[in-house]
Amino acid sequence: MHEIKDTRRATVRIGYDGRVHKTFRGHGARERFENEVRILKYLEGKGCDFVPRLLEADPENLKIVTTNCGRRVDHLGEERIRELYAELEKYGVRHEDPYLRNVTYRIQDGRFCLIDFEFATTLEDGVGLKPPPDPAKEKQMDDKPV
Repeated sequence: MHEIKDTRRATVRIGYDGRVHKTFRGHGARERFENEVRILKYLEGKGCDFVPRLLEADPENLKIVTTNCGRRVDHLGEERIRELYAELEKYGVRHEDPYLRNVTYRIQDGRFCLIDFEFATTLEDGVGLKPPPDPAKEKQMDDKPV
């Protein structure tokens, strides 16, 4: 497996088969795991095709396996980022962490996709977790090795 992310909140690896393996850890890991599973199932039920598909969920180990939505995007205009997150809301979900770090590009169909739904809320019931801190502080936290 190829390691993509290793932070205090999660480890993300891409398997040789291309599937994404995410293990939640740290503060609120169980709640974040449960929320991401709930949101991904919800979006699949709504037919949203620009988010990962949940393939497996292991509540004992706080691990999910999803389809791969492409590579992270390094640069994208602010207006386009806003459009992507607004498009997600048409499916009834507010991301709550609407930053470039959660945008990928799927080369197979030339589609920008969204990932990382730990803090997302459904617009129907407003259920979700408290959004993460300011992105500058979050970047500092994510950059610290475990």
